[in-house]
Amino acid sequence: MSAGRVIAIVPAYNEAGAIGGVVDAIHALDGSFDVVVVDDASTDATAAVARAHGAEVLRLPINLGIGGAVQTGFRAALAGGYERAVRLDGDGQHDPAELPRLLQPLERDEADVVTGSRFVDGDGHYRPPLARRIGITWFARLVSAVTRTRVTDTTSGFQALNRRAIALFAEDYPADYPEVEATVLVLRHRLRLVEVPVRMREREHGSSSITFVRSIYYMLKVTLALFVAMARKLTPSQQAPAP
Repeated sequence: MSAGRVIAIVPAYNEAGAIGGVVDAIHALDGSFDVVVVDDASTDATAAVARAHGAEVLRLPINLGIGGAVQTGFRAALAGGYERAVRLDGDGQHDPAELPRLLQPLERDEADVVTGSRFVDGDGHYRPPLARRIGITWFARLVSAVTRTRVTDTTSGFQALNRRAIALFAEDYPADYPEVEATVLVLRHRLRLVEVPVRMREREHGSSSITFVRSIYYMLKVTLALFVAMARKLTPSQQAPAP
C-alpha cells in the first residue's frame, strides 16, 4: 500500500459469492485504488476469493462485527498514510461506479466525509422493507434534530473520507450497528458532512442479517447509544478547532 493513493475499505463477512465482483469493479473503475478487504473471521472462502482478485486482505482472528471490521480498515488507512479513503460493503449492493461522485466534494475541499444517500434526491427509487424503512426514517429525523444538521441517510455505509475523517474513525468508531452513531461523531467533531445521491443495487448473494425483530432491537439499542454519545464529553485531543 502506498501513501497518497486512495484506499478502498471493504468489510466482509461470508461474502465469497460477491466479494470477487466487488474487488474487480473497484479495479475496473480505477486501477490505482488500493483495495483492502477486512475479512471479519468469515467461515467461507471470502479471504481466498478476495486475494485471488487482487485485494489486500486483513483477516480478523475473531468476529468483531461491522464496526470492528470497518475501524480495522481505517486504522490501516491511517497507518498507510492515505489522504483519502472510500468505504463500501462486500455484498455488492454499493456500486463502485458511483465512487467518483463521492470523491468529488473531497477533491474540491467541500467536505471531510461524503455519504452516499439513497434518499437525498427524493425520487423514491429505494424501497426497503417496512421495518427497515421505519428505522431509517426515525434515525434520519432524530440525528437531524439533535445535531441541527439535515441528514437523510444515517444508515448508509457508502462513504468517502479525507485524512481528518480517517484519523477520527481510526481512533473512535462505534462497534455495533455503527453508522448512525458515526454520523453523530462526525458532526460533533465539526467535520463537514455532505450527502450525494446514489442508488443501491439488490443483493445477489447471501441474505441480510437484519430481520424484523432485529430491526426493532437495532432501533432501541442505537437510539440509546446515540444519546449516550451526545452526552459524552470530548477529550481535548478530540476537540476540533472552530472552522
